Amino acid sequence: MVKIRLTRKGAKKKPFYRVIVTDSRERRDGPFLEIIGTYDPLKNPSEIKINTERARHWLGCGAQPTSVVKKLLKISGL
Repeated sequence: MVKIRLTRKGAKKKPFYRVIVTDSRERRDGPFLEIIGTYDPLKNPSEIKINTERARHWLGCGAQPTSVVKKLLKISGL
């Protein structure tokens, strides 16, 4: 099963996330199929950049977004 989820980057206490497409059995920061965006919660307001065209493609292929990614996609206008 393919999932759209976040992977954590950044230093300790300074999180930065990538929105990735990956196999659901892989670990959080493990191998992935494609990076489709970024999410920076520390900026005010938080910065969300998602390639909606690629996200729409993966959703059409049957990828399931996690609950957090679903909220981010809704905010970004998908």
